[in-house]
Amino acid sequence: MAAVGAAMAAVGAAMAGSAPASVAAVVVEGGGYRWSSRGFMGAHLFPVSPSCSIRSKKPSPHQKRAQTRRISRKSPTVGLDRSSMDNTKSVPENNLELPSASPNDITNDPELATFNGNTELFGGAEVMEQSNMDEVGEDIQIVKRRQNDNQKRHSGIQVEDLISMIKGAEKELDQVHAEKESLQGEIDLLSTRLAETDARLKYAAQEKIKNELLADEVEILKKEIAERESIWKDGKDLKVNNTTIKEHVSQSPIIAGELKALAAENESLKEEVKVLKSKLIEISKNGQYIAEMEKERLALEESTKQLQSKLVIAEANASDLAKVKSECQVLQRKVEHLQAELEKSTERMLLPDDITSKNQALQEKIDRLEEALAQAQVDKSLLEQTQEKNLLLNEQIKLLEQRLLESDNDIKAQLQIYQEEVQAFQRSLEQLKHENNKRFLDGPVQDLPWDFWSNLLLCLDGWMLEKKMAFDDAKILRDMAWRRESRIRDAYAQCKDKNEKDIIANLLKLIKASTRPGLHVVHIAAEMAPVAKVGGLGDVVTGLGKALQKKGHLVEIILPKYDCMDYSRVKNLKVLDMQIDSYFDGQLFKSKVWLGTVEGLPVYFIEPHHPAKFFWRGQFYGEGDDFRRFTFFSRAALEFLLQSGKKPDIIHCHDWQTAFVAPLYWDIYAPQGLNSARIAFTCHNFEYQGTESAAALASCGLDVQQLNRPDRMQDNFRHDRVNAVKGGIVFSNIVTTVSPTYAEEVRASEGGRGLHLTLAAHSKKFLGILNGIDTEAWDPSTDPLLDFQYSANDLNGKAENKAALRKFLGLAASDARIPLVGCITRIVPQKGVHLIRHAIYRTLECGGQFVLLGFSPIPHIQREFEGIANQFCEHPSIRLILKYDEVLSHYIYGASDIFIIPSIFEPCGLTQMIAMRYGSIPVVRRTGGLNDSVFDVDDETIPAKIRNGFTFSAADEQGLNHALDRAITYYRKKPNWWLELVKKVMMIDFSWDSSASQYEELYEKALARARSQQAHISSSTR
Repeated sequence: MAAVGAAMAAVGAAMAGSAPASVAAVVVEGGGYRWSSRGFMGAHLFPVSPSCSIRSKKPSPHQKRAQTRRISRKSPTVGLDRSSMDNTKSVPENNLELPSASPNDITNDPELATFNGNTELFGGAEVMEQSNMDEVGEDIQIVKRRQNDNQKRHSGIQVEDLISMIKGAEKELDQVHAEKESLQGEIDLLSTRLAETDARLKYAAQEKIKNELLADEVEILKKEIAERESIWKDGKDLKVNNTTIKEHVSQSPIIAGELKALAAENESLKEEVKVLKSKLIEISKNGQYIAEMEKERLALEESTKQLQSKLVIAEANASDLAKVKSECQVLQRKVEHLQAELEKSTERMLLPDDITSKNQALQEKIDRLEEALAQAQVDKSLLEQTQEKNLLLNEQIKLLEQRLLESDNDIKAQLQIYQEEVQAFQRSLEQLKHENNKRFLDGPVQDLPWDFWSNLLLCLDGWMLEKKMAFDDAKILRDMAWRRESRIRDAYAQCKDKNEKDIIANLLKLIKASTRPGLHVVHIAAEMAPVAKVGGLGDVVTGLGKALQKKGHLVEIILPKYDCMDYSRVKNLKVLDMQIDSYFDGQLFKSKVWLGTVEGLPVYFIEPHHPAKFFWRGQFYGEGDDFRRFTFFSRAALEFLLQSGKKPDIIHCHDWQTAFVAPLYWDIYAPQGLNSARIAFTCHNFEYQGTESAAALASCGLDVQQLNRPDRMQDNFRHDRVNAVKGGIVFSNIVTTVSPTYAEEVRASEGGRGLHLTLAAHSKKFLGILNGIDTEAWDPSTDPLLDFQYSANDLNGKAENKAALRKFLGLAASDARIPLVGCITRIVPQKGVHLIRHAIYRTLECGGQFVLLGFSPIPHIQREFEGIANQFCEHPSIRLILKYDEVLSHYIYGASDIFIIPSIFEPCGLTQMIAMRYGSIPVVRRTGGLNDSVFDVDDETIPAKIRNGFTFSAADEQGLNHALDRAITYYRKKPNWWLELVKKVMMIDFSWDSSASQYEELYEKALARARSQQAHISSSTR
């Protein structure tokens, strides 16, 4: 009954205004029961556990005994906590709440397990006395009558005017409060009685549990008897034991008495349950009356609240209240007047409708006055807010004006200082220009940068091609610039700020007989570092060109004008006012010619105006029509040389992309007068040969029938295809590759990729020349991309770069003596993918750190290394950067202690030379150019002075382990020896000087043979 009492307390709390009227469901817990109601209608009363869950499982005897002990130690609850009744709230979703039902459903609900016979959940202990129920019903009737009287008293209230409403409201409020207190006292009394009934129910529940324990013990005894009867059927002891057990049961007066008492008590409980059900039905009916009274009370409270709110509003503002009072007085007078008129009209027997209409009119006026009053208050509050905002804005405006004035003064002061500095800078600039011109004219011509001479040569070519200067005059001036004569420097410097016409006129004054100092070499290539670089080809074109230029030769480069070039590295880029017509696909296509200087070399860029937009693809290679793209370019480059009137001594073409130059030159352009040159062809990698169907050659004007022959351009494997590299070998006067060892390897069938027989047939003109590196671009003492510069004489910067790289990549930096192994490469099968992968894990096993920079154009290889990178993304010793980053490559060269290059084959390789230039000791496989530039420190057959690294032969993990383990061991155990080795390799000369001299010698021999043959032909014709 504690739950019933709590529910009634909730009803009282709602009447007192402590609970919202919109509560949809109230759940009160107490004494092990839950009362759940919706609008106080159709309630359930059911037992729950302390955790508010219904248990349908029969408790064990041990649990029942423990429960009996706990209940026996506690006193029954008599009263209820008022806080639990006042703080009634809705149940969360996870609490148990049963739907509302009629009282008859209590016995039919299986979850409630109504007592029937030997019930286990709803026992006979739940008793509600008839007398208590009668008292509850009487109290409810009293409350109902009072609420009805209250409703009748207030329902007749009509608002006749504002003054009577306010006064009446005050009286009604006092009455309501008094009745509320009276109702609260009555409800408290009901709660107390219900609490007492609940305590009696608890006591009955304890007795029920005791009865259940006794029943369980009887059941246990019965089971023991049954078990013993089944086991001892044939034994004499069976009868004795059964007799003993029965006697034991009959001799136990406690059990027998309790069983009889249990049966009698069960019968009484059944009767009490029936009484309880009838009372619950009466309570549900009374609940309806209570709900109706609650609605009436809420309506009364709402009217009271409205009157109170109006009273508060009236008292809020003194001035407004005075106005209202005055208006009330006016209304009072009007009311008196109306009453007088009412009396008169009563006497005159006025119709009731007239009175009603006048009252309505009066009510409308009152409503309008109330609305005007409310609007006035709103306007007043808005006005106050607006005034506050205006004050705040005025303050902010003043502050901003003050700050603006201060900033104006600062700007004026800074502007004055800036103007003074600009004037001083202009004076200094004029002085520097004057001094520079003086040094320019007085200094030796050898000190002038190559950019000056290359730009001058390009200007002369441009004027000649644009017909602004005669060809012969331009040729003489080019020779003077070629020889770097001071007079042409002086003449150009004196008029370089003048217009173009004056410059040309001044230079033409210098023309007179002169002799050419060196060779005129034109490189036609698909790459050039740094503007269009994919691999080592671009480095070779730039490095060899600069080295030949330093030796006094005129070197020019012809490139395609890619849309993806690095135009920021091209100086003085401009387009010539001329176009060349080049044959392709049976018609002539125009091409623009651009010129500029790159790394001090004059460069011509061919821009085809072909509908296929050959070089506007966003990449250098990798297009499906690469064969057509570069046959077009090769012919356009030769067309430019022909139309410009150039007479080069050497035309040097590179790789399959420009190998077409050789057959085009001899078959088409030599007969047209471009016959002064010898053709040199360099294959940088025989793996890429440029094969295509023979018919594709016809696009550029070559004779397919003449060239698709075994001794010319026919591919050695597929006879319906032509091979561009084979054409370059057959039709060139000089054939080279990029290292002596690679030249030997390609003479074999495996290394030559099918061209070994062609190379054997042309072996007299084929040799390998080791590439060099640009020692000006790759110089750790001046490298601007390094945080710390260093040299062989001062290696402190290398250690600082190592620490900086570790910090940048997030590698462990606690021990500076941990060796850092670097690797910069394209991750392709040629570079030894499996060995690179193994080197990562081997370095980790040896306690070193590993940094890889590179990417793979092969998707599955790229994905594999991305997986490795993810595996070591936060590892303190391993980092993989799967892209190419020029700046980061300089960092890795400058920071690494060991540099690994485990290539399967390597035509030349430049990374090992750059690594040694930066003091990183190479670990390489002996192949190609690696074998020609790295010599093992432990190889006694090699002179000690040239030993510079660690090498291995077999392309397997054991070979790599042997070399890498030795390098890491020497680094750790021989620090002084290692330091000397670093200094030694940094001083090795890997510049292009030696290689350029070999090319220079080849050029001279080829030209000498050509002159000898020409002399022989001339003598024969005589």
